[in-house]
Amino acid sequence: MNSVLHSKIVGKGKPLCILHGFLGMSDNWKTLGTAYTEQGFNVHLIDQRNHGRSFHSEEFDYDLLAKDLKTYLNFHKIASTAIIGHSMGGKTAMQFACSYPEMTEKLLIADIAPKFYPPHHHNIITALQSVDLESKTSRNEVDAALKKHLSDVGVRQFLLKNLHRTKDKKLAFRFNLAVLSTKMEEVGDTINSTDHFSGPTLFLRGSKSEYVTEGDATTIHKHFPLATLDTISNAGHWLHAENPKEFLEKSLAFLL
Repeated sequence: MNSVLHSKIVGKGKPLCILHGFLGMSDNWKTLGTAYTEQGFNVHLIDQRNHGRSFHSEEFDYDLLAKDLKTYLNFHKIASTAIIGHSMGGKTAMQFACSYPEMTEKLLIADIAPKFYPPHHHNIITALQSVDLESKTSRNEVDAALKKHLSDVGVRQFLLKNLHRTKDKKLAFRFNLAVLSTKMEEVGDTINSTDHFSGPTLFLRGSKSEYVTEGDATTIHKHFPLATLDTISNAGHWLHAENPKEFLEKSLAFLL
């Protein structure tokens, strides 16, 4: 098993690592990743374990995900980096910055707070488990099966990005559904209560999202004393996809 995370690396300049959310993959950030390269960043679009093209594992928690990123940076001979993390990737980024502050230049967290989130992806997991991929021959057929449980076309399109054909031409999802479906508590978990990172930190939340509230500011500053909290207008939880222009502007103002 290759224990180094898979990534797509674009551009030259200062390193910037981007970590996707739950059931996502590096491709979700391709457009913004390209935009960052135009501002002088060497962008690493990373697939986290059990996601995208990275390795599958029975083990899954934020300490391990943070160690995966450290292993990745060591492999690529990157001494320190700026990090953007969305949702689950934001939790990984928070844990990494707290565990390895000397390797973290700047930390940008997208629509997640350092707190426990009760499992809330049951409908998505149920929908995915209901799909018999063996009997499906096309993306449209998989979409129709998902539609029975998931009416939101945006969520279905997000999940269908993971659909690919195996070497024997069968349809499969890239994420490790068998393991991830049993790790809902771990996905919702928070960083350790005593953890903190005293470097430059920005939390961006979506104006239509309930993931980060005004009441979370105290907890955020306890762990990240230099953190600022800002809002992306007209955007929900997938703020980078729903309002990429404003996300790019506010992220660059912080990163540059």
